[in-house]
Amino acid sequence: MTEKLYLSDSYLREFTAEVVAVDAGRIILSRTAFYPGGGGQPPDRGLLMVENGPTLNVIGVGKTEYGDVYHEVQGGLLNVGERVKGVIDWDLRYAHMRHHTALHIVSGVAFKLFGAKISGSQIYADRARIDLDIKGFDKSKLKVLEGESNRIVAERRGVSVRFIQRDEALANPSLYRLGDEAHIPAGGTLRIIEIDGFDAQLDGGTHVANTSEVGKIVFAKYENKGAGNKRIEIVLEKGS
Repeated sequence: MTEKLYLSDSYLREFTAEVVAVDAGRIILSRTAFYPGGGGQPPDRGLLMVENGPTLNVIGVGKTEYGDVYHEVQGGLLNVGERVKGVIDWDLRYAHMRHHTALHIVSGVAFKLFGAKISGSQIYADRARIDLDIKGFDKSKLKVLEGESNRIVAERRGVSVRFIQRDEALANPSLYRLGDEAHIPAGGTLRIIEIDGFDAQLDGGTHVANTSEVGKIVFAKYENKGAGNKRIEIVLEKGS
């Protein structure tokens, strides 16, 4: 199975790997830093480069049914056994990282103050949205949520990755925010994103290392999508 470098190092911009399979324009590598998308975060883009050979654009990334990461490419062909250098489109990746961590902060505050769960999210390069399953919420509480979220940003808290066993996750329902146990990802070992002294959630995406990198969180749009379902769209000012 593909070694997924992005799970342990979100800041890895370049890597080397071997082509292990080629199928209908989809390249599977022995290891990759390309994030394949999931949980509302889009997949990475970038390049695959062969020494004295072609440079291919990575235009799509995803997962096979067996858990390998595939890379959809344009600009040439690769053969099994070739060594390649992967280069991540860093501006796009970092934008996704900042917005993803911002959503964790907002959802963490909403969970602690209002007991809110997450009913959906979507991340873009220039904005993000989160849908919260939250009762008795109004615009006065929206200001509280925005202010408390920015307090966490300003406190420059570290953001880290750790791995736990499935039974540990099952014993701590606060770790999964997307409904009940049925929404916990498969596997015996699960990945946690932890904001120091504030919040921890099951998550498979990429994140910044410190909340200060997020920048100021601005609630750009608020929609009442029905009983208990509130949608907030955020934009970010420059981080530090």
